[in-house]
Amino acid sequence: MMERETSPNHTLMLILLLVNFVVGVLSADNYQRDDFPVDFAFGSGTSAYQVEGAANEDGRTPSIWDSFANAGSGYGDVACDGYHKYKEDVRLMVETGLDAYRFSISWSRLLPNGRGPVNPKGLQYYNNLINELISNGILPHATLYNSDLPQALEDEYGGWLNRDIIRDFTDYADVCFREFGDRVLYWSTINEPNVFALGGYDQGTIPPQRCSPPFCVRKGARGNSTYEAYLAVHHILLAHSSAAKLYRRKYRDKQHGFVGISLYTVGAFPVTNTEKDKIASQRVRDFFSGWIMEPLLHGDYPISMKTNAGERIPTFTNRESDQVKGSYDFIGIIHYCNVNVTDNSDALNIKVRDVYADMAATLGTPGVLTNEEYPITPWGLREELEKFKLLYGNPPIFIYENGQRTARNSSLQDVSRVKYLHGYIGAVLDALRDGSNIKGYFAWSFMDLLELLDGYESSFGLYYVDRDDPELKRYPKLSAKWYSRFLKGRSTSIVETIELQKDESLVSVRHLFE
Repeated sequence: MMERETSPNHTLMLILLLVNFVVGVLSADNYQRDDFPVDFAFGSGTSAYQVEGAANEDGRTPSIWDSFANAGSGYGDVACDGYHKYKEDVRLMVETGLDAYRFSISWSRLLPNGRGPVNPKGLQYYNNLINELISNGILPHATLYNSDLPQALEDEYGGWLNRDIIRDFTDYADVCFREFGDRVLYWSTINEPNVFALGGYDQGTIPPQRCSPPFCVRKGARGNSTYEAYLAVHHILLAHSSAAKLYRRKYRDKQHGFVGISLYTVGAFPVTNTEKDKIASQRVRDFFSGWIMEPLLHGDYPISMKTNAGERIPTFTNRESDQVKGSYDFIGIIHYCNVNVTDNSDALNIKVRDVYADMAATLGTPGVLTNEEYPITPWGLREELEKFKLLYGNPPIFIYENGQRTARNSSLQDVSRVKYLHGYIGAVLDALRDGSNIKGYFAWSFMDLLELLDGYESSFGLYYVDRDDPELKRYPKLSAKWYSRFLKGRSTSIVETIELQKDESLVSVRHLFE
């Protein structure tokens, strides 16, 4: 349960930490909400399986994430109980001052069989959530797919490895556009297709856990790590572009909305200043961002990918290439950290596993493949935004996920998260001033969630969720208070927050963390 008392020693320690933090922010760039365009959207987000719970209620059927996370334990059956607590959560969004909220729709809650009849209870829930957001002045940004394919479609034909998924995803998107598009203007079709494909079909670390030796050692593993990730992304791009084409043809003139796709990016920096490491850094960008962006921009995969993957990477027909090219109104960027890159082109010649060949040095990068906090390196995001401007035609961008990972515990004093947000929002402002076409920033995540890779062991939330409380009570962390002050036009540092406390007793400092 949440600790209610703070000892004198603990209070003194918090004050010392605050003083240390204040010194840090005084040396950083200072900015305010008014420095951003008036129509720039600041928000936060969650996703369906991570927050909703009610996994077996009101007609919802299992997704591949249920199968992955539960394994008979009911691991995600409750999550944060957002299905029942959405009104309370929207009130917290209002108190925080969010302009927008990003959420995802559970495909198997809306269409329990993956296709066919709409589940009325699922339809009612999303209508209620959207209406609650709208009535409180919060703009909904909806994601159609976040690693939660209906298990029925995975069982029937292998999900994203089968071209049938293009038809079924388009039909699912059609239902969402028809039912919610009069109020939802921003649609992200598929979240992190690059990471979903690599984790789900190469490493086997996330659903549907397909992989092959020697690239995974999981007992009973099935799949083929050498080509399935490429095939999954190929079908994802075709499904995305099919849904975007449908929206433009059938809904855009009436609803006036926008359809995009969200991808994971890393700041890729060469270990040395050698030409080989610089070229390797570009290959890493090709295999992460270019894998998705080049087809969207030019209708085909990056040359470096085609060279290295050879016949293992699928080919677009002329018609498919034309459909994929330009099939976005915006790009969602998901960014947390940087990777170090060194040339390992010998491994590329093996023609087996080219995706990670140049990222050997990544294994030693703090926070990338471990549960550590991310290094606060906002220049990585700044660099990626510059690359999107120069290499990919400066598309409209929403920063849809960016946030600090900490260990899950009962502390509300998340100073490192405040430092992280302060630095990265400042980097976004710098990029805007340099001409990047950025439309919004969403801090990940609104509350502590069920994380895909490590369950409830790590925390990204602005709000702490007390999992020992049957009511799953939410508590604002220091980061929520800082973000709220920024959104309401106050200083970006917490110096002013401390000043407001100066006439109160010493113990009142702990209110920053309650």
